[in-house]
Amino acid sequence: VISKGGSEALLQALATAAQGEPREHGALLPLLRLLARVGQRDRKFGLKVQKAEATDIILSLTRRNLGHHLHLTHCLWVLRVCASNVTTGTVLGINGAMELLFKVITPYSKRHIRTVRAAIGALAALLKSKSNSRRAVNRGYLGELLRLYQDWHRNDISNNYVYIRRGLLLCLKHITSIQLGRETFLGSRGMEILFTTVQDCLSCKNLDPIIATATQILRKCYPKEHLPVLTVRSSYSFPLPGNAKAEPPCEGSEGDSESEGEEEAEIDWDKEDDYDLETDVNKLRSRPVLDRPEEELGQYESLCAELSQNFQSLEDRTENPPSAPSLFIPSATSVKHPNCRWRKQSVTEMGPDPGEQDFKVPLQSWRKKEESMWDKNDEKRGTAEGAQDKDFCEEEDPARSCVFSLDTVGNLLEKHRGEIPFHSPHFYAARAKCVKSIPGYRELAFPDFWGHQPPPYSKPVLERKQGLQRDKVLDDVRRLIQPGDVIGRTVFDLDDPSPGAPGCLMFFSKFESGNLRKAIQVREFEYDLVMNADVNSSQHHQWFYFGVGDMRSAVPYRFNIINCEKFNSQFNYGMQLVLYSVREALQGRPRWIRAGQEICYYKNHYRCRAAAGGGVRGRFYYTLTFSIKFPHQDDVCYLAYHYPYTYSTMMSHLDILEQNRNPKKVYWRQQTLCQTLGGNPCPLLTITAMPESKNRADLEQFCNRPYVFLTARVHPGESNASWVMKGTLEFLISTDPIADLLRKCFIFKIVPMLNPDGVINGNHRCSLSGDDLNRQWLTPDPQLHPTIYHAKGLLHYLCSVGRAPLVFCDYHGHSQKKNVFLYGCSIKETLWQAGCMVDTAVVTEDVGYRTLPKILDKVAPAFVMNSCSFLVEKSRASTARVVVWKEMGVLRSYTMESTYCSCSHGLYRCSWDILLFKNKKGLQLGTQELEEMGSKFCLGLLILHLKSLPCSKELMAQAALLLDLEEEITDRAQRDGTAPEKCIRG
Repeated sequence: VISKGGSEALLQALATAAQGEPREHGALLPLLRLLARVGQRDRKFGLKVQKAEATDIILSLTRRNLGHHLHLTHCLWVLRVCASNVTTGTVLGINGAMELLFKVITPYSKRHIRTVRAAIGALAALLKSKSNSRRAVNRGYLGELLRLYQDWHRNDISNNYVYIRRGLLLCLKHITSIQLGRETFLGSRGMEILFTTVQDCLSCKNLDPIIATATQILRKCYPKEHLPVLTVRSSYSFPLPGNAKAEPPCEGSEGDSESEGEEEAEIDWDKEDDYDLETDVNKLRSRPVLDRPEEELGQYESLCAELSQNFQSLEDRTENPPSAPSLFIPSATSVKHPNCRWRKQSVTEMGPDPGEQDFKVPLQSWRKKEESMWDKNDEKRGTAEGAQDKDFCEEEDPARSCVFSLDTVGNLLEKHRGEIPFHSPHFYAARAKCVKSIPGYRELAFPDFWGHQPPPYSKPVLERKQGLQRDKVLDDVRRLIQPGDVIGRTVFDLDDPSPGAPGCLMFFSKFESGNLRKAIQVREFEYDLVMNADVNSSQHHQWFYFGVGDMRSAVPYRFNIINCEKFNSQFNYGMQLVLYSVREALQGRPRWIRAGQEICYYKNHYRCRAAAGGGVRGRFYYTLTFSIKFPHQDDVCYLAYHYPYTYSTMMSHLDILEQNRNPKKVYWRQQTLCQTLGGNPCPLLTITAMPESKNRADLEQFCNRPYVFLTARVHPGESNASWVMKGTLEFLISTDPIADLLRKCFIFKIVPMLNPDGVINGNHRCSLSGDDLNRQWLTPDPQLHPTIYHAKGLLHYLCSVGRAPLVFCDYHGHSQKKNVFLYGCSIKETLWQAGCMVDTAVVTEDVGYRTLPKILDKVAPAFVMNSCSFLVEKSRASTARVVVWKEMGVLRSYTMESTYCSCSHGLYRCSWDILLFKNKKGLQLGTQELEEMGSKFCLGLLILHLKSLPCSKELMAQAALLLDLEEEITDRAQRDGTAPEKCIRG
């Protein structure tokens, strides 16, 4: 009907019927009903009404039928449909439509309910127009609507007229979309009225529509406040070389936007719209270019010694490794490094020699031997080892600072022995001694020092309780209107380090990757927490890592992190934070576990002040709220956004890997790519297989292996990327036959941590320059972005000698999506997605960029091909993936994103050596699964090599035998429904 001009014909018929005699008005009723139905489906109906000049006709008919409720109801239906167009609604408002409707809307009465409902619906549609909302406020209609709502709420005891009450709330919701409406609502005690009425509705599930709408209004009208800090800029500053700005400009708008969206829609905010896609074919074409003088590339020759080494020098190197600083391996007795100095408040101030300072490890005594609530299989061992805690009590700090010296830790390690693969507390402490941080860390976080073992099971995704977000928002509103029980006491402040108050939790975070800035006790067991911004920045609050002590057991503590910035989070979809208990660790369960209940993530009432934000204006903040029951009295526990992985963890891990490799088979070279802005070495690894022999053919095969270039942790808050990298590194030096084959196929150049300074100082996204380093690959500054500048220079050098990598992959983490997936680059897919006609004669493209993702989809349990994207966005033009693809011509240039939460697919297989099948759908990924992804990525590279590059017959036969064996085992297990280990024994 609409497509054939039905709306216009019906409006013309209405005009004709309205001009007729009153006795002819009997035809109006079906005509109005038909107009209302057609108008609901016609998106341009309001404009058509204006074009037909029918607004006056509809208003006239409404006035004429005020005493005839059947006709009036139909007129109101049409009026509501017309007002759905804001422009038409504005015209109707100017012509007195709202005054007319208020004559129909009466206090509670059982008479003419249908008409009243239609009038409220029409009024709500009219108030979508901001000019109508202002007019309504100026004429006192907001107070009248509040009184009407109270009247209907008070008298509708049986909840028969929920739709009328919700309609009145919708009117209030639209009015409070403007600043004047919010101010008037607050002045009319609207917060108290709605909060009180909502409490009456909470016990009835049928009233959810009323509760949801009222909660949205309360959130919107909650008076905006600034964060309870002196300035939103980071507590840490770092003087930059030259005239560089300490903070990049950030877009924002001043004041309170009247068009702000308040509903928490489940939107994928990371998905770019089509307009962001690059459609200029010239910009999409891969054109190798050099961004620096060619003579500068010579400095990277020393980082590629494998291209020119002879076998004798390789052999000498394995037997007598040089004692270069980049290869220094600390031990328990060599904690003092001659080249190490402590970083104090700025880069120019140096502390005393690290050997003269005592590193402290936060600990505390425990008085009870409670059984673990997590791992029942370890109960007996936990009880036995728990008895040793008495010895530890004697070392308790009298000031209850939960800090111990390394001497005490040495005794502790003797009493509580535990083997954690590829981890050594001695190595960690030695490496941490040499770390240069802005605050000059003197403490070690116990989880990083002691180590982490993956739990023996995976926790399911947390099931979210219905109405949880609503309840949390109402709790916030209760603070405003019922402040009697609010304590409001600051118990931890990085800007004012004074002792914590008695009778509350003790907080601390001055350790690597820690970033708690302020803790405020709201109620006895509730705390508001503010995270520190990235160094030299006033934004990027998402990552958190801090410790707590002096807790009671089995008491639900609520924590509200009130300055998160992302629009949405996996915390809304079942993800939990991670917790580490020191007492549990000493009882033989040293592990981070998923923890927290009643987890919710939502927009709050805090707003960034322009002056305090250094130019960042009008930004909203979000709250992450969760409840924790600590398992032990007076324990020391650590809470983190995701499994932490510090710079010292990475450096000590590399030391252990180098010691554990087989030097006869594994070529390992650890060098320093460059010094970071903060003075920390950024390691570069070269891993491949030693030549089979001294003969010329084997040496040539060694030198001519294709390169794979891997990087990780350019964003400090993406610790999952480091766990994936850990899995990759451990697999590459392992004795696994597939790893042995892989080393013979490739030379791996790996930068395991591109942003050490950011990781050390607890940043979420930036380096010490305040820049997102993954947006600096186009034109990196050698002083401000040294790791990017030299990583790119090394890649340019490889290209200049004809050794461009076969694969480049940058490991990342994704906070809002599930699964593990790749972002790649494709000209055709980008143009097709943007709706451009692709001329295949002009645009030709090798589809080999899809091979590796397809392989990983088959071999890696967490990887999902359907989640991958190969679009090139304008906003990503300066990222590693796009720059390496475009400037260096690397076809397989990827970003690998790993979820913080879980996978969305069904069957999940564990690593090849375990060969167990588990259904991981709905299970939160742990460090074991992330490490497995790193090893599976290596397996994918081997299969890619066999599919894409010429190989010797011997290599092909060896690979085919290994891969066929694995495939046969898994196929038989799936077919027979038997355990894989039984298949092996058979």
